[in-house]
Amino acid sequence: MILVPDTSVLIDGRITSMIQAGEYKGATIIVPEAVIAELEAQANNGREIGFSGLNELQQLCKMAEEKVIELKFSGVRPTLEQVKLASGGEIDAMIRSIAIENKARFITSDNVQAEVARAKGLDVIYLKAQVTDFGPLAIDQFFDEHTIAVHLKERISPVAKKGSINDMKLVKIREAPTSEYELRMMAQEILERAKRDPDGFIEIEKRGITVVQIGSMRIAIARRPFSDGMEITAVRPIVDVTLKDYTKSDIITKRITNEKRGMLIVGAPGGGKTTLAQSLATFLSDSGYVVKTMEAPRELQVPDQITQYTMLDGSMANTADVLMLVRPDFVIFDELRKADDFSTYADMRLAGIGMVGVIHANGVQDAVQRFSDRVDFSVLSQVVNTIIFLKQGVVTHIYDVGFTIKVPEGMGGEVHLRPVTTVSDHETGELVLDIFRYDGETIVMPVMAGKNAPAAKPVPVQYTAQPAAPAPALKPAPAPEPARKESDDRPGWKLSEKEIQREIGRYTDGFVDVQMMSDTKAVVYIDDKDVPAAIGKGGKNVSAIVNKLGIGIDIKPRSEFERQQVQAQKSEEEYNLGGGIKILTDKKQLTILAPSESGKIVDVFAGKEYLFTATVNEQGEIHLAKNSSIAQEMLRRHTNNEVIKLRPV
Repeated sequence: MILVPDTSVLIDGRITSMIQAGEYKGATIIVPEAVIAELEAQANNGREIGFSGLNELQQLCKMAEEKVIELKFSGVRPTLEQVKLASGGEIDAMIRSIAIENKARFITSDNVQAEVARAKGLDVIYLKAQVTDFGPLAIDQFFDEHTIAVHLKERISPVAKKGSINDMKLVKIREAPTSEYELRMMAQEILERAKRDPDGFIEIEKRGITVVQIGSMRIAIARRPFSDGMEITAVRPIVDVTLKDYTKSDIITKRITNEKRGMLIVGAPGGGKTTLAQSLATFLSDSGYVVKTMEAPRELQVPDQITQYTMLDGSMANTADVLMLVRPDFVIFDELRKADDFSTYADMRLAGIGMVGVIHANGVQDAVQRFSDRVDFSVLSQVVNTIIFLKQGVVTHIYDVGFTIKVPEGMGGEVHLRPVTTVSDHETGELVLDIFRYDGETIVMPVMAGKNAPAAKPVPVQYTAQPAAPAPALKPAPAPEPARKESDDRPGWKLSEKEIQREIGRYTDGFVDVQMMSDTKAVVYIDDKDVPAAIGKGGKNVSAIVNKLGIGIDIKPRSEFERQQVQAQKSEEEYNLGGGIKILTDKKQLTILAPSESGKIVDVFAGKEYLFTATVNEQGEIHLAKNSSIAQEMLRRHTNNEVIKLRPV
């Protein structure tokens, strides 16, 4: 008997098992060179099926060496032009021609190939997918009833995540490391099972990575060059949870079955989002709704009446076009990640289809931010009505999404009245987030706790400018701890400061230092030479900015700001004047310390120049107002390194 297998049979791996069972013992097997070229190309592209087919070919060679079969190779390798036409059947035609030339039986597991071969008059053996009770896979040995995921990598001891979502630990399950050969055998077995098992399919097949779904188990097979070594990761659910098992399930069911049919399930990776999504899908299906899913990869464990769709031609938007024709009541969209996913979700929801989306995020603000960056905030409440947040498999919060006209969080005054999308806690009614447009950007602003508490008295905020001249060479005081800026607690001030900086920045190339005095008042310091231009003739320029922003602006020269900075730096400083005399300064006064002259009237000299006469009190101190001309003159003389002396009268 002469047999010619095609590529699908070698990838399938059943021809060697049939020979071992004695079915084709002693047969002559002719392998077309086109088959070898196709397997080689797949392996070079890092596709697991290519390695699986080459391994099957190696097994045939061993059988030929043992005289179990006779193995021959025939034909020519396909040309580049034929490779380009492979999708049109050019390579398949070359393989069939070998069977025709040798008057051989043609073996394939490709239904289209089988039908074409029969039309050509060939004797065809079509190997259908086996529907039998499959034995355990080799990777199953690493699982027990407490195992959630298994991680295998060459040269590394196998480890597994065990426990529950609430209490999960990574444990070593074997001391001996796994070898590349062991992983290759496992990978081939997994691929063969995925092709034969009706509940198995290959979700992703790209260079260096293959993702397989077999029943409830999702298996990712990575190899070089995608990874630095061969690795197999298998994940499976360990519990079967119904919607009633969740806290707040009554709220969820009431909202999803009424008019609130735009829902998001939010949580960190591994937090139980997919489990809740499949529980919700099952509940809706059992309640008499037509439910479909959109997944890539398909990993939801749902009843057979729920059809699971994946990407059509590499796009979920194409899948959505099909679903619009199918007209389901609800669609479960598992894992929204790309921009197209969010816009597709929004389009389907606005078309009237109930949508349940799953998003990876550590908090509700992160999830809303990802959505608002891709969907206009003004329609967000129509797209998403309810947000469910999970942590370690537990529903911790349910949020409502609404729309109103108000002053957003962090802004004051009716001038900031604008459309705002709100996110609030469903059970307490407490406002959590404000989403609004400001300066062409979408802002997701957290609402501070204790919103209704009396507001603290505003404190001026300033952006420190670089001084134009070096500070006086005085003995530095210990650096004070930076005060907490009022804008840290009033985010709206930060937005106003940036807007003012942008508008005033048109009139100066230097720094624009802004001090927000209140929600509607600000002081701005700019370079002295640019002050007239910023104010404009008759105040025209600054008036235009005030009218545009709704904030009163007082423009001042930077030199005034720098004087304030220097004075602030000098506060609470001590200067040694020589002769045992010291000066202490604080924010209000300058004190000369002369304990040896206590109770005396003294003349104060700078070098040989007389400055003034004063009385030293009983504590040995002379007090001067810090902003007086005498005090400023003393500081100036000290800056010029002049020695200050006291002489009793």
